[in-house]
Amino acid sequence: MGDWSAAASLRKTDAIKRLMALDLQVLQHSAFAMAETAPVATAMRAPNAAVHETAEASPQMPVSELGESVVRTNIVLVDYENVQPKDLALLKEGPFKVKIFLGPNQTKIPVSLASALQCLGNNAEYVLLESAGPNALDFHISYYIGVLSRDEPAAFFHIISKDAGFDPLIKHLKGKKLSAHRSGCIADIPYFKPALPSATDSQVEAVVADLVRRKTSKPRTQKTLLSTLHALFKKELSEEQLATLFSALCQKGVVKVEGSKVSYVLPDAA
Repeated sequence: MGDWSAAASLRKTDAIKRLMALDLQVLQHSAFAMAETAPVATAMRAPNAAVHETAEASPQMPVSELGESVVRTNIVLVDYENVQPKDLALLKEGPFKVKIFLGPNQTKIPVSLASALQCLGNNAEYVLLESAGPNALDFHISYYIGVLSRDEPAAFFHIISKDAGFDPLIKHLKGKKLSAHRSGCIADIPYFKPALPSATDSQVEAVVADLVRRKTSKPRTQKTLLSTLHALFKKELSEEQLATLFSALCQKGVVKVEGSKVSYVLPDAA
């Protein structure tokens, strides 16, 4: 009886071991299968991951890459003490957010302004100063740009004012890689301006011919070269167009920049 019980116990133990070995084998096969499919899954995820990273880095992406256009926000800050714009209706269609900064004594606003802002819904608001002071409204605008740029660093900030005192602030913002511009009216903001064309080959050729004629009297600094280009085209080019032309000259290898100095690679005079 005892021998039979011991034999039964041994057979039971062997059966348990076989089941455990079978379970282990199944787990190993599953692990190998997961390891083989992991690179495939990673490869399948990679393109989507790359698209999302690019979308976060760029304020606007082509429709073909994301399936929809990601347009940067244009934030318009109006110095209403300085300028009372009549063309706010231009902002009705577009990616705009508008803030109208009012001095403490500007307690009444025209119906036309209220109507134009009402069309913008939640994208427009008034900012009323509580007390007056030298440049108080300017400081408020500066503060709001600081706060908003933290939340929307890709936004383009438009200050509507004829006060040139904002220009040092705008220069500082650009140095911090933020987009900012001051305009005297809504219609003059860069959003409504056509993109500047690239420097034409004829412009580059005209510059090269002029530099060749100058022989040893060519400009030696970037500043004097830009002044020379300005005069060459009869002062008809804007600062942006001059910068574009200068960049084209550098890309074509005509102009070499070393610090503030410039040198040239020009064809021999005929």
